[in-house]
Amino acid sequence: MAKTYRLGVIGFAHMHINELMRRFKELPNVEWVACADTVPARPEKIDVRNTRGWNLQQAREEIGIPKAYGDYREMLDKERFDLVLFCPENARHAEVAEAIAAHGAHMLTEKPMADSMVNATRMATAARNAGVELFINWPTTWSPAVRTAHKLVRDGAIGQLWQVKWRAGSMGPLSHGSVHPGVDGRMVEMTDAEKGATWWHQAGTGGGALLDYCCYGACLSRWFVGEPAQAATGLKANLMTPYGDADDNAVITVRFPHALAILEATWSVVDHGVPTGPILYGSTGTIIVERSGDKQVVTIRRGKDTQPETVEPEPLPAGRATLGEEVMHHLQTGEPLHETLQLDFNLDAMAILDAGRRSADSGKLELVNSTSWVTG
Repeated sequence: MAKTYRLGVIGFAHMHINELMRRFKELPNVEWVACADTVPARPEKIDVRNTRGWNLQQAREEIGIPKAYGDYREMLDKERFDLVLFCPENARHAEVAEAIAAHGAHMLTEKPMADSMVNATRMATAARNAGVELFINWPTTWSPAVRTAHKLVRDGAIGQLWQVKWRAGSMGPLSHGSVHPGVDGRMVEMTDAEKGATWWHQAGTGGGALLDYCCYGACLSRWFVGEPAQAATGLKANLMTPYGDADDNAVITVRFPHALAILEATWSVVDHGVPTGPILYGSTGTIIVERSGDKQVVTIRRGKDTQPETVEPEPLPAGRATLGEEVMHHLQTGEPLHETLQLDFNLDAMAILDAGRRSADSGKLELVNSTSWVTG
């Protein structure tokens, strides 16, 4: 008889917690036990779509989690969990991970792994010392087009990969339908003051576009290039959101031993105007992953006097096509996770992001510190 896994949730600051919960709700051998939020540094408006109060409401009503605690530490003391999903403010990932590990549960968080390499190292150390597993999810991992592009690069479809380009952004983290009833009953958008009160726009809580979107590029460039990075430069600025002190635009350039990467992030773009990517430049061609209608497509271009080649994305493997299936398959069989969910890989990706963050603060080229930071 298959084991039933007892699941809990800590932290509703990041709206991606909703997708994480849905992917595990689909599984037949999951029992939801309890949930708890972290206490925000500043009071936040909580009745708006994708804000922490709304996310918590989804956990109770849509997912069906039976209990909600006011203090996550009390919840960990009183309940038993096999796996805890956690999505607090980026700057609190380490604090929460250490608490979960101390109670002997596996744990899963959403990108970015943390707000700094120091805190990512705390998380890894806590998991290893407790003998539990720490998984980091990336939405891009579940894109058939991205995986197909990766396979094409590995198969030599464009020769030697020498550059990865990634651009991602929106009009901000609370621009995706984050509305609430106004005084006349009509739905209205959040005010600038209400947005500024959220952790997203506060540098001290790990907010900002660099951590939010450059992290994808750090993951993808490390995965596609296939080796740790050496150094990075970063720039960040608050150009369009004066109601917060976190950056709303950022760029990181990364030096690998045999390749370069350019990672762009924005919270102020109406239309990118170019493919977000990844765009992969090789010695014999270029691979572009871009959106066409409601799906992503993969195109190979080989220069003048040639026609673009369209490659149909391969479906994800049956039984491992979602985050929930992949994690459960690993826990039940012991077979390795997809590389982008693994701890050592994510320490490498976090090291890239951290070097870019440090460079943006120092104005200097910063070395990328690898997994040698962590001892087993």
